[in-house]
Amino acid sequence: MKKMTLLMYFLSNWICSSTKSQPLSLEKCYQLAEQHYPAAKQKNLIVLTREYSIENARKGYLPQINMAGQATYQSDVTGIPIHFPGVDIPALTKDQYKVYGEVSQTVYDGGAIKRQKQLYAANASVEEQNITVELYKLRERINQLYFGILLIDKQLEVINLRKIDIQTGLDKINGAIANGVAFKSNADVLKAELLIADQTVIEQKSLRKQYLNMLGLLINETLTDETVPEEPIILEPKEIADNRPELAAFDYRKKIFDLNEQMLTVRNQPKISLFFQGGYGKPGLNVLKNDFAVYGIGGIRFNWLLSGFYTNKNEKLIIENNRRSVDIQKETFLFNTNLSVTQERSEIEKFSQMISTDDAIIALRANIKNTTNAQLKNGVKMSSDYVRDVNLESQARQNLAIHRIQLLYACYRLRVIQGN
Repeated sequence: MKKMTLLMYFLSNWICSSTKSQPLSLEKCYQLAEQHYPAAKQKNLIVLTREYSIENARKGYLPQINMAGQATYQSDVTGIPIHFPGVDIPALTKDQYKVYGEVSQTVYDGGAIKRQKQLYAANASVEEQNITVELYKLRERINQLYFGILLIDKQLEVINLRKIDIQTGLDKINGAIANGVAFKSNADVLKAELLIADQTVIEQKSLRKQYLNMLGLLINETLTDETVPEEPIILEPKEIADNRPELAAFDYRKKIFDLNEQMLTVRNQPKISLFFQGGYGKPGLNVLKNDFAVYGIGGIRFNWLLSGFYTNKNEKLIIENNRRSVDIQKETFLFNTNLSVTQERSEIEKFSQMISTDDAIIALRANIKNTTNAQLKNGVKMSSDYVRDVNLESQARQNLAIHRIQLLYACYRLRVIQGN
């Protein structure tokens, strides 16, 4: 029975330890946020719209069918002002009717349908890339919450170490009080510090829960207090990479201007098509016969709209101005990006230098605290002196934790800025 109890004890401990923490990685947060962000659903709609539009443009190669009809009353009609003896030439009535259908087949359109399909695809690419840009911006929001949680966890670890040190000092004070060497007020000082530490833990855990809730909403996951974000590795700074989605968005927009310029040329090209028209009306093709008749006519049609040349030059200048405007926007974006990269590199260098001295400061503060702790039992040092040294060491450890998380945050913020 005793062995069974021990077995159940170790088994329950193993189950608790395996389910207590829920690991979460930064890359997983990126992926989940992009998958579940509402704007991501627009990508499928953009793709479908592009396919429908291209399919509609492609149907321009199919024969075009047109139905029409009219009924008119004319003030005068065509007549033959010649009279022949014994010959009666009927006069047309002033009311005339016509119902007809026409089938036309494009033979040459100057490339209009081809360019239209390309323009639909380019517009869809711009819209899709704008969604990609919006989704990419989520990474900075993810970074703020993710590293905020990591920082809180580090601070909680430091607070727990501080509580252990205070409890150690309290145990020694209690022993000294029992021996009549110390006053009870010395113990009260340490008990008060423990309560203050507990309050800080409550505050930090509440803030951690808020961060987890916001991060959970972004990635569409339920994050609990047991969720433990994995600490990413420190990345080596790299040269700026042209991988930002905004750069591709600028290029797609310029491609649209190129296609619009090509459409101007296409618009001013002649158009050639075959057609057949069949109808029923009064009169038919024989205008001298004042009866309803079926008729048909077919042939080749040539059309060239020359008025497009009036505005062609100015429209090309407008397109060129728009193209240059996009170039300026791209140049401004790269300028600001380079400024941000320079700033983040400075931050990385600063935190790296500070971390290199944090360990030495912690070691010195720990030596001072241990000395004070040893003197506390003998009454050489007061509890307030010990609390001061514990707090100073705790602050040194907290500084290391903060600087390390700040270094990580700067590294991954630089990564986002560079588009890596």
